[in-house]
Amino acid sequence: MKFLRDTLDKVKPNFEKGGKLYFLHSSFDAIETFMFVPNHTTKSGSHIRDGIDLKRTMFFVIIALIPALLFGIYNVGYQHYSNLVTPEAHTFIDCFLFGALKVLPIIAVSYIVGLGIEFAFCQVNGHPVNEGFLVSGMLIPLIVPADIPLWMVAVSTAFAVIIGKEVFGGTGMNILNPALTSRVFLYIAYPVEMAGDIWVSGIKEGLVDASSGATALGELGAGNEYTVSAMDSFIGLIPGSVGETSALMCLIGAAFLIVTGIGSWRIMLSTVLGALGMGLILNMIGGNPYYELPAYQHLIIGGFAFGAVFMATDPVSAAHTTMGKWIYGALIGVLTVLIRVFNPAYPEGIMFAILFMNVMAPLVDNYVVKSNIKRRLSRVKA
Repeated sequence: MKFLRDTLDKVKPNFEKGGKLYFLHSSFDAIETFMFVPNHTTKSGSHIRDGIDLKRTMFFVIIALIPALLFGIYNVGYQHYSNLVTPEAHTFIDCFLFGALKVLPIIAVSYIVGLGIEFAFCQVNGHPVNEGFLVSGMLIPLIVPADIPLWMVAVSTAFAVIIGKEVFGGTGMNILNPALTSRVFLYIAYPVEMAGDIWVSGIKEGLVDASSGATALGELGAGNEYTVSAMDSFIGLIPGSVGETSALMCLIGAAFLIVTGIGSWRIMLSTVLGALGMGLILNMIGGNPYYELPAYQHLIIGGFAFGAVFMATDPVSAAHTTMGKWIYGALIGVLTVLIRVFNPAYPEGIMFAILFMNVMAPLVDNYVVKSNIKRRLSRVKA
């Protein structure tokens, strides 16, 4: 590390004001601060010193995503070999390698396009490169099907970065979660590629030898009964987007985020409670497969667990007050189940529920703050 630090110090003057490469100072600063904690300090006023910065926070989230990513890679291969018309014998390595060949290019395209746009905006505006896309660049590949064309990944990533974030001022200023902005763009613009029968297994010996399996939500949306076991749904060996199928892997990620203090346990818990409560109410009503689906199964199918852990807790677009986090999460859970049940054309309700509450989060915080002020004023008058 000393050699790397010395090398950066040697070339740094070229990127400082007056240096011949100053026009690239934003890019150099991004590389330097990614490798080493910056030595920035406040000049006046009270402040808190801490050994963690935004890049380290984002890195912790990426670590939390690794279980879902690794399982998703394996599941892509598992679904491929299991859904062939003539199933082949396959090992864990076979599944993982096939999945890696499908998923890694999606990750590469996401980061290349997203970071390229981030660097371009920062160079033009003379701003330091923001760190937010370190997480968004990993989230986007995990919330899309494995067989999505790479050009769609590129277009949706560009849309998320430019329209979802940069037009609002960059990292920390966006009102919507960028990764979900990417997904909703794909979901509306290319619904066939994003919903329904998403597992297609290639070509053998010049003949198409493929089959496809509808996702659990796709089956329910079509009015069919949910036949997958709760254990398979919890573990994640079912069709779905790359990183969303395994509630178990999401729980591991949630535990890491909570222990490190990065993710809000209040939002995660209230989202679960909201969905359970709404699911129980619908169970009492009954009438169709969605109404009668056990409430707990809403938590382990689709992208609910992934959304509750990694999307709803986005510190920029979520509520910030303590009570606001409870309200924000509970409404996400309630809306997720309602959208799934009453609008089967959009069975993945967690996506729209989170985006809607992203927009409403400032109003929720404003309500909580005003309520607190009103309560304290009433105490003073008393």
